[in-house]
Formats: sequence, structure tokens, C-alpha cells
Amino acid sequence: MANFVDYSHSSSDSGESDYSGKPQCLDFSYSMINSDTLSAKLETITSERGSHLHKANYYESMILQHNRLTTLPDSLIHFVNIKILNLSGNNLTFIPDLILELKNLTSLIAKNNRLEDGGIPKNFGVCKSLREVNFSGNNLTRFPEQLLELDGLRYLYIGGNQISMIPNTIGRLQRLKVLYLGGNCLTDIPAEVGQLARLQALVLAENQLQNIPSTIIQLKKLRTLLLHKNQLTTLPPQIVALKELMELSLRDNPLVVRFVRDLTYNPPTLLELAGRVIKSNCVPYNTWEIPQHLAAYLGSAHQCVNPKCQVYFDSRVEHVKFVDFCGKYRIPLLQYLCSPNCTKNPVSSCCPVDSDSDEGRMKKVLLG
Repeated sequence: MANFVDYSHSSSDSGESDYSGKPQCLDFSYSMINSDTLSAKLETITSERGSHLHKANYYESMILQHNRLTTLPDSLIHFVNIKILNLSGNNLTFIPDLILELKNLTSLIAKNNRLEDGGIPKNFGVCKSLREVNFSGNNLTRFPEQLLELDGLRYLYIGGNQISMIPNTIGRLQRLKVLYLGGNCLTDIPAEVGQLARLQALVLAENQLQNIPSTIIQLKKLRTLLLHKNQLTTLPPQIVALKELMELSLRDNPLVVRFVRDLTYNPPTLLELAGRVIKSNCVPYNTWEIPQHLAAYLGSAHQCVNPKCQVYFDSRVEHVKFVDFCGKYRIPLLQYLCSPNCTKNPVSSCCPVDSDSDEGRMKKVLLG
């Protein structure tokens, strides 16, 4: 978000040198004014003569948040040097075309209004100076494709709407650093999101996503990935290759719930206990001297991840070992142990077991 510098409360008696080189901020926030009142105030400024404090082209920031605006007055076009325009917390259902006349506008913040589909000017793409757009907390159901024409855009916040699909042309925003899509109705994310090579923060929380594309591996500069409150059951293993990733949020996803639910331990049967004794103590036997199914069973033994511990067959403990990842948070590695106490009472094993089995190897499960 932009940092607003407010000089509008300085004394009007100050000389011009006191404001030399400083961007003037016109702040009408929390004034409870409506569109007509704002129009009158802006016309007063544009009609004044004399001090630069009363000239429209002197102002570079205009803060109109938390008022009762339903539209913007035509007199706004006289403020040609406005770079930052904050319209948050009003009753706007559309952004008027006059916004296209503000050629120096770099930050347009219109969150928490009532913007609807079709409420963004069709020619919005001509605002090439825009670096930040915030349309979060509105009534949009479709992604405004005019935004894709803003090739200089760095920060795009469009969360808290009812958007159900992101166009596969999203990759056109090559300079994007922050993409906030949280709190929508998304069920999938296009693979083209991987083309946003400069992206540092991707917020997809509070949607209905069941997976994320493996192309996320291409986001080499990604530092923040928020995926909580979705329907994720798996994550692409490529995620571990994001070396710059410092923040990962996965809470309230089925993969976490299922992982916790599955951490159960079924006590070994008498058959398994006998098999463990035979394999762990290297009791000799010939396969032709015992029933074929017992010989196959003994051959299916798996070595516990603790090399000094015993083997297991069907009964095992799913153990989570947390390891450092990307220097800031930890990820769990799923291991299979022969019993809850295997590390406390290890026994030696001198007989070979099937080390190539899928279940005998450590598996990575990313839960956050």
C-alpha cells in the first residue's frame, strides 16, 4: 500500500518556501461528505487565485476515504498532478471515465466500495502510469481484464470479491510484485501465473482451490505464499525449490486435517510380532519348509527409519519430523516407525530388508 504524506494540516500562513519540493496532500478522509459537498470543496480550490496552496495542480495526493461518495465530481480533472487517489470506504458502484484524465496517477485505491462488473472504465488500460490498483472488498464477479493492459503495474489487490476465474492472460503483468486474490470464489489458478517472474507475494487464501499449478516453481522471487482456508489436498513437490520463500500459510485445508487424522497406530498382531522376532534376530529358516504365504509375509518386512531399531510389516507409526525450510519456517517429513517407542528401545538388525520399497522411504508432505 502507498504511504501517504499529509501536509494539508500545516498552517496556511506559512511561506511558500516551507512547502518547496514537497507533495501536497488534500485530505478529506472521515469527513462524512457526499459527492455534492466534495464537488463544492474542489471547485473552491480550483477557483481560488494567488498562493500555490489554492491551486489544483499543486496537489499530488488526495485522500477521500470513509465518506459518502457515490460518484466523483468533474472538477477532479483539474488536479492534473495527482499521483495518489484513495477512494476507500465509500459507496462507489463505478469508477468514472474522468479518472482517465489523471495522467500522473500512480496509485488508485478504491477498496471497500460497491464496485460492480462493468464499473471499471473500458479504456482503463490507458492509465499507463498506474503502479498500484486496489479494488478489494467490492462486488466484482469477473476479473477486470482492462487491468491486464497496465503493463507497468506492480501491486494488484482484488481480494474480497466474488471472482470465480482468473484469465490465462494474467502473465501479461510482467512487472507485478504483489498479487492479492484472497477471499474470492476461485476453484483453480491458471498455469500462466508462473510467468509472473517478479512476483514476491501471492495471496490465494480463502478461496475454493483444490490444487495449485506446478508452474509456481518458476516464481523464483516469491517470498510470501498464503493458501490458508482452501480445499487443498495436495501441493506440488516443486514448492521446496522456492529458495526465497519465507512465509507459507496452509491452515484450514483438508490436507492438514487429513494428515492429523491419519496419525494413528494399530498395535501389531501376533503374526507381526512373530515375524519381527524372526527378522530382527536373524532366525534361520528355509522358504520351502514353511507355508508359501508365511514366506511371502516374511519377505515383505520394512526397515524402520531408525537403523538400530527393528523391522515392521503392516503395523507402523506415522511420525512427523520437522526440518528447517527456507530459514524461517519448518516443514514436516513423514516417516514410518515400527512403534511409538522404537527410538527408546532400539534393537540391532542384521538381516537385509527391502530398502527399495516405497513405504520404506521417507516421504515429504508439505503442510506448513
